[in-house]
Amino acid sequence: MKTNKALFSTLTIIVISGFLIFGIAGDKKDKVLREGTALYFPTEVDFAGEKAPLQITDVRERLDRELLINANLDATTALIIKRANRAFPIIEPILAKYGVPDDFKYLAVIESGLVNAVSPAGARGVWQFMPDTAKEKGMEVNDVVDERYHLEKSTEAACRYLLAAKQKFGSWTLAAASYNGGMAGITKKIEEQKVSNYYDLALTEETSRYVFRILALKEIMKQPAKYGFNIFESDLYAPIPTKRVAVDSTITDLTGFAMSQGINYKILKIHNPWLRDKKLVNPNKKRYEIEIPLAGY
Repeated sequence: MKTNKALFSTLTIIVISGFLIFGIAGDKKDKVLREGTALYFPTEVDFAGEKAPLQITDVRERLDRELLINANLDATTALIIKRANRAFPIIEPILAKYGVPDDFKYLAVIESGLVNAVSPAGARGVWQFMPDTAKEKGMEVNDVVDERYHLEKSTEAACRYLLAAKQKFGSWTLAAASYNGGMAGITKKIEEQKVSNYYDLALTEETSRYVFRILALKEIMKQPAKYGFNIFESDLYAPIPTKRVAVDSTITDLTGFAMSQGINYKILKIHNPWLRDKKLVNPNKKRYEIEIPLAGY
């Protein structure tokens, strides 16, 4: 008799537990079960305070695609998270200085993976500027100095572009889309389709995915554990302290200059990738600031 009572109590507990588990409503239950995996999907997302309309079927599915792809790019996404710990402290205050929303740092992420990438079309640097656009935005680009590789100066140039795009479109989301599709390209689509919301526009494949890729990386990088990335603080790439040496004359031998600063040419190039030659020709006595690391080597 006691055995039967014990069995009945056990069954009752199992049934009640089942009701508790399966009684969790729809999406909430899914999140409990999927948290910590690449299948996790957020309740809502926004870019620069502008919410993505996830109630629209294609919008939800396009975000799902980018989340799944990037959450499953284990090595690539993990490296980006590690690099961000070093790059974001440089990018964030510049965005704030110009009044550009902090979310635009994730635009830099999808442009380059936070490295000085080179595209087949000739775009370069973390912000992937083409030569003519870089010059228009005030950067020096030649065989000796290419400021597209200068993170601070290229971030400032990106801010100038984004502020102009925001003024034109009235939306940070469209400003971000125009970084890929061009202001003229986005304007043409708006005029043709008679809508002015990014999520309502039919765009080229690349531009159509562009903002969703930003949203996906933002979600994953802000809460990596929810997507299965168990990265500890000790895994992150630490910022390297540096000093700045002002130069307003020609340096005929950058190897010798590096050695005079207690480092080698390789380290000089790592911290100053905008120096594109083995010398710095400066007939106009322009003032440059060269970063010299104080630790890490």
